[in-house]
Amino acid sequence: MEIKVEGTDIEKALKVLKKKIQRDGLMGDLKKRRYYEKPSVKMKTKQRLARKRKAKNTRWKQEG
Repeated sequence: MEIKVEGTDIEKALKVLKKKIQRDGLMGDLKKRRYYEKPSVKMKTKQRLARKRKAKNTRWKQEG
């Protein structure tokens, strides 16, 4: 990843860097890896998120 700083506009470069990191999902990945998660807990979390996504998609389809 490369960010070019034009002149002395460091604030803008930091803003661009934060946006790129967020878009790549790097911060979320770091938060997930901060602590060890047992495989069984990881699987349950994955299933819970899948159920949540499915419910959200069905709600959206019913409204639209």
